[in-house]
Amino acid sequence: MRAIWTGAIGFGLVNIPVRIFTATQESTIDLDMLDKDDLANIRYARINADTGKEVPWANIIKGYKLNDEYIPVTDKDFEQVNPKKSKLIEIEEFMDIDAIDSTYYETPYYLEPSKGGEKAYVLLREALKESGKIAVGQFVMRTKENLCILKPQGDMLLLQKIRYAEEIRSYEDLNIPSDITIKPAELKMAQALIRQLSPKKTSITKYKDTYDQELMKIIEAKAKGKKVKQPQFKLVHNKTKDLMAQLKASLEPKPKIKKAS
Repeated sequence: MRAIWTGAIGFGLVNIPVRIFTATQESTIDLDMLDKDDLANIRYARINADTGKEVPWANIIKGYKLNDEYIPVTDKDFEQVNPKKSKLIEIEEFMDIDAIDSTYYETPYYLEPSKGGEKAYVLLREALKESGKIAVGQFVMRTKENLCILKPQGDMLLLQKIRYAEEIRSYEDLNIPSDITIKPAELKMAQALIRQLSPKKTSITKYKDTYDQELMKIIEAKAKGKKVKQPQFKLVHNKTKDLMAQLKASLEPKPKIKKAS
């Protein structure tokens, strides 16, 4: 893996040199855009709005429109905003992990200690484990300021980008029910269903993305000239509005499907 950011963690007066690595990867099939008439590949061109000519990447810069006039913004301008945050993940405070709602969570990254930072890295990791806390900090990566948390994950420190409060939209305009009464028997039955779907041993790793595998089968079948049968699915709503009856039916054991011999 190749590091996407190099700098340090600011832990009080201790600076821990680290490198950031991407922790996730896309699992979707890479599809190209084609012209449906001749299946020719569609390419995007960077066109100058005034001349109509294509502009090479080397000539493209960023800019901000101010008073109907574009002001160019260079890499040096980004660095001048806060050069410290471009090289330092400054720990601002520590808090309990459940103090942050899951709505705030964004992208995870792996943190690796750079040469000379191994002991301080392990010290912070073990201190977080012992205290049961997470560290909250800010840093700049790719010309954008990021809010993040640091937390131990096994032998590693994980950096998780989190959203700023102003990035979370309000749900006040949504029609969320608040005056519906749930009967104790209904709640008890719902809890029974939760228990039934709560195995003693489980792991999120057992869930696999099978959609792309099925899509690939269709693509390969079409490549061989085979006609792909369209499967049918219709969402059927329960005829009864009785919650108890629906929950009771959900708890009934499902018939076992016999395997073909």
